[in-house]
Amino acid sequence: MLSRIAKIPLEVPSGVEVTVNGSNVKVKGSLGQLEYTFNDAVTITKDGDKLVLNTIDDTKFAKALSGTVHALLKNMVTGVTKGFEKKLTILGVGYRAAVQGHNLNLSLGFSHPVVFAAPQGIKIETPTQTEVVIKGIDKQLVGQCAANIRAYRPVEPYKGKGVRYADEVVVLKETKKK
Repeated sequence: MLSRIAKIPLEVPSGVEVTVNGSNVKVKGSLGQLEYTFNDAVTITKDGDKLVLNTIDDTKFAKALSGTVHALLKNMVTGVTKGFEKKLTILGVGYRAAVQGHNLNLSLGFSHPVVFAAPQGIKIETPTQTEVVIKGIDKQLVGQCAANIRAYRPVEPYKGKGVRYADEVVVLKETKKK
């Protein structure tokens, strides 16, 4: 038995090369290459241009893991073909961002500038001084970089100042009345 999502074979588009070696999977595409070693409870087999998942036994752990493996494989294939991006918005007087080489320099109201060093495989752009776009082929790494940048100055609940995701909705609190 598999989870519902893992029962569906994963389509591999043309131009993407998938190599399965036991529980180690390498996905190579136009944007780059990703490699991941999965748990042995789920077997991955390549059938033409499809990836088929099976569990070794019928334990609850293996069933749950099969859905996770399917989602991770799908993200790997999407990453090497299209890539992923996260957008951040900076709100506040004097708050700004600028890219210098592989570093993101942030002015967030502290007495010192904050320097975020982009990890390998991540590209950071600043279309304007208050927008930050993080791009990469690894979905987890892109999301983690966005969360790390946001953690320097999370959104403050009374005025809404700080670093937020572009699609984040912040409900402002009412100030204390006299």
